Amino acid sequence: MTTFKKTIASTLIVCMGVIGMPLTAQAGIVGTEEALTVRADVTADRAKVEGFLARADVRDALLAQGLSPDSAAERVRAMSDAEVAQLANRVEQAPAGAGVLGIAFTVFIVLLVTDILGLTKVFPFTRSIR
Repeated sequence: MTTFKKTIASTLIVCMGVIGMPLTAQAGIVGTEEALTVRADVTADRAKVEGFLARADVRDALLAQGLSPDSAAERVRAMSDAEVAQLANRVEQAPAGAGVLGIAFTVFIVLLVTDILGLTKVFPFTRSIR
């Protein structure tokens, strides 16, 4: 019993020491032009990904993976700005026609993870952790 108490006491001492450390934060004023530029970039990324999903070869690859193109487009609309930017970057880097399967697989993985996290319900074979 005393080793348990010593372990708890040691853990609490470390935790209290870490809590006492100062935290730093940085803040700045964001101008209107910068905010609008970021919003325009996000809109362009979303348009790029939606245009990619509208291609016939991508639709065929999604159907081959067992995913309807409409549900993939719906999920892209529900993605965060960072996720869309990452996906748009992959679309941009893929050689013309060569990376379709890789991009479709990436979309499949993103949808699978969001299903497991309980954010969507695209695949019937997944069970949500919520």
